[in-house]
Amino acid sequence: MKISIENRLPWGHPPGFKPKPVFLAMSMKTNKSAGLNPDKDPGDGEGFPSTPAASESEEDGSEFSEVLYERMNLVVSNGQEPMRLDKFLTARIENISRNKVQQAIDGQRVLVNNKSASANYKIKPGDNIVCFSDKQTVGEEIIPEKIPLNIFYEDEEILIINKPPGLVVHPASGNYSGTLINGVAFYLQEHNKKISEETLPRFGLVHRIDKNTSGLLVLAKTSQAVANLAKQFFDHSIQREYQALVWGDLQENSGTIIAHVGRHQRHRKLFEAYPEGDFGKEAITHYEVLEKFGYVTLVKCVLETGRTHQIRVHMKSIGHPLFNDETYGGNKILKGTIFSKYKQFVDNCFTICPRQALHAKTLGFIHPSTQEEMLFVSELPEDMEQVIEKWRAYTRKL
Repeated sequence: MKISIENRLPWGHPPGFKPKPVFLAMSMKTNKSAGLNPDKDPGDGEGFPSTPAASESEEDGSEFSEVLYERMNLVVSNGQEPMRLDKFLTARIENISRNKVQQAIDGQRVLVNNKSASANYKIKPGDNIVCFSDKQTVGEEIIPEKIPLNIFYEDEEILIINKPPGLVVHPASGNYSGTLINGVAFYLQEHNKKISEETLPRFGLVHRIDKNTSGLLVLAKTSQAVANLAKQFFDHSIQREYQALVWGDLQENSGTIIAHVGRHQRHRKLFEAYPEGDFGKEAITHYEVLEKFGYVTLVKCVLETGRTHQIRVHMKSIGHPLFNDETYGGNKILKGTIFSKYKQFVDNCFTICPRQALHAKTLGFIHPSTQEEMLFVSELPEDMEQVIEKWRAYTRKL
């Protein structure tokens, strides 16, 4: 059964849509030697347990990824004697307490041979153990605050929120309060006093979008839902579609950008595309032109991966920065005429939409408990709608 909650466009590609490759990146290398070995997911984490996240970038709280959980694979060596799972993990993983291991096991964030296991499970040679852990920043504390939330959908397991632009998702350097997750913590505890960061890590947050990007986020309301959604994000099975207004007239109506995304080599607060794969993490973005306005274009972007600033960095890398993206050079006139009336028109558009024109429009996944296909589609926010309509009117006059 498929459940669809939408108000405009369906998710996915139209019939006959075939992305064309724009960049070809080198394949990621993984280390899979025998014994106890972290087989790190290509780009979504740096090991287990929680590691301090970078606080350099604009409003993010973790390195290279929008996914807020990290994964580590452990393969039990041939010479390993039988041992309880919780004792094995506590002994083998640095800086991890048995209590934290127990919490992860109870929350089904530890899988043995792709199945949840109890703490007293006796590990044996050849067992493949996968551990998920939330990536928390140093000194971070989530204090519940009463903040208005645009709740798009809710049931016993999940919460879908339509985030407005300008709202930081979670506390990080420079934004310790007033974030979306502060509001979620208040909302959840208002309905269930037993919920805390101990029982529900990071109050169910499993991914994020940039401060000045609007759109849909899914949060888990149980630790089991956290584990399930985290795995779907790692498996890249989550359906995510964005709409963006970009500078320029794209030559191809559809395409695929394959280029690693990582920190800029000199400006550490910025991210850069590395099509040769020499830095950063693998990143794949499919795009399709929805509407052309001469000097700007409305595009749909479908993510296979979820790197920090991925769409913004990828579109800049092919010469089409997002409209009014101050960080990546889209906040000035890049295409058009030299006439003062045109400059005034663009400035007015910048005023109407004072942030990068990017909206997380569609979110699809398998429900953690019912196993139903869930599909959510949100309308473009008013600032983007107004700017798009102004460009439509401008184009008609040309």
